[in-house]
Amino acid sequence: MPVTTRGIRDILALAPVIPVLTITDAAAAVPLARVLLEAGLPVLEVTLRTAVALEAIEAIASEVPETIVGAGTVLDARQFSAAVGAGSRFVVSPGFSKELAAEARVSGVPLLPGAVTATEIMAALSEGLDTLKFFPAAQAGGASLLKAFSGPFGAVRFCPTGGIDVGNAHEYLSLGNVLCVGMSSIAPAALIDAGDFRSIGERARAAAALSQVG
Repeated sequence: MPVTTRGIRDILALAPVIPVLTITDAAAAVPLARVLLEAGLPVLEVTLRTAVALEAIEAIASEVPETIVGAGTVLDARQFSAAVGAGSRFVVSPGFSKELAAEARVSGVPLLPGAVTATEIMAALSEGLDTLKFFPAAQAGGASLLKAFSGPFGAVRFCPTGGIDVGNAHEYLSLGNVLCVGMSSIAPAALIDAGDFRSIGERARAAAALSQVG
């Protein structure tokens, strides 16, 4: 299997849901990761949308090593390298680029690139990437489009993200080409900033209880 896809399916299969986290205070990173891990969600995506994102990833990787923390919203090779340096064990991008594919190949760290069209899927496949993020899922066509992709792209597996919550996750998880889903609603920024880890834990346990069918 190409180095760019090695291990990513094993990571995505660990839980039905990956919490997508936007952290504005690095001090919240470790208690947040512990709450999510205890609830049954060991794989976390920290988006590189804030000034403290890399610091948060480094803290989680160092202090909560039982988790598998990845970096999201990675747009170029520089961010990819910085994320890996902070301890990211996988990298997520909103779209596909040959630059990111090349960086993943050199580093050996799995890349989960975004794709929402047949052309983007084919471009990713041409670089050895057969496990993709479907983003933004709800806006791009939802579960019905993913089901349609299973015909021409039977070997491709997806992690849909965007507009997914506990109420509609089953629409995606029931598909054979879906490994898991990404959710930001488990730990929204407002709850993280308020330090309301009890509410986050409750949401996380509900998400962890979802069934993986794909």
